[in-house]
Order: sequence, then C-alpha cells, then structure tokens
Amino acid sequence: MEKKNSLLSLLNLLPLAIRNFLELSTQYSGLLKVIFISCVIGVLSWLLTPSAVALTQIKLSNLSYHECPQELAQGAVTSGGSSMAANCFIVTGKAQNGTNKTVYDADIFGRIYDANNDSVMQNRTRLGSIDEIPPGDSDFELRISVPANQPLPLKLKQFKAAGFGAQVRK
Repeated sequence: MEKKNSLLSLLNLLPLAIRNFLELSTQYSGLLKVIFISCVIGVLSWLLTPSAVALTQIKLSNLSYHECPQELAQGAVTSGGSSMAANCFIVTGKAQNGTNKTVYDADIFGRIYDANNDSVMQNRTRLGSIDEIPPGDSDFELRISVPANQPLPLKLKQFKAAGFGAQVRK
C-alpha cells in the first residue's frame, strides 16, 4: 500500500518535472534526457518490483509413527528393478508455522534409523511434503515404506520442513 501511495505522489509530480526538464533541455539536452529517463526507470522498477517468495522454515515436533491401515499397507520397496517385502508406516507430528502467512509446498526432511541405528533410507533425507501449513500449529502425516528386514522400533531424527509463502507447484 505504501508503494502505491509513493507511486501516486510521483505521478502527480511528473508534469512539473517534465516542464522543468524541457526548460533545461535546451542547454544540456542529451545528457539531461539520459539522466531523467534513467531516474524514472529506476524509481518505477523499485516501486513495482514484486516481493520475493522466500523459503520458510517449519519446526516439526511430537513425532511418532504407527503401522498403516490395511488398505494403505500394500506396496514394495524396489531398487534396481528387484522388489522386496516392505512395511508401511504413517509418521505423524505437529508442524509449527511461526509466520502469519500460510506456507505452501513444504518439503519434509529427516533421518529414520532402525533398532540397530542403521539408516532406513540411505542417501535420502527428503521424505515427502506437506501441501499447506496454516499459521500456528497443525498436524501432519507422512507415509513411508521400510524394508521388512529392518528391525523395529524406528528412530525419527532431525525432522524439519521448509516451504514457500506462495504456491510454487501447480
């Protein structure tokens, strides 16, 4: 709103500036034209530049997991074309959005270890995403598949999320 008011003030002063410019242009015509046009372009580009859509950090807490319901439990973990038996789990927790804006397309990062402290998802820290996180605390769920030969219980560590102040993916 402040930029719009500034823009209107500048537009009201534009006729006066043009009149003064025309009077001085007879003496320094080429130089003044370049300076004047450069200033107008600079001010207008500064006023009309959209705000940046920066990454917003989201804290994840109260993490836990449970087995998937039977209808979601179907699936396999595959690597290199071969399939292995897999267990399905739902990771749940709270997402804390400390901003006053909704965060969109937040990627969830974290590490999951088995009972022997072996990584369940090696070389992979991005685990999924949350489409929309309103301001404040909200619940989230994330489905993961874990190879059946990994011993339980699972350990959920270093979970965090990062999203955008406006929708990025459509």
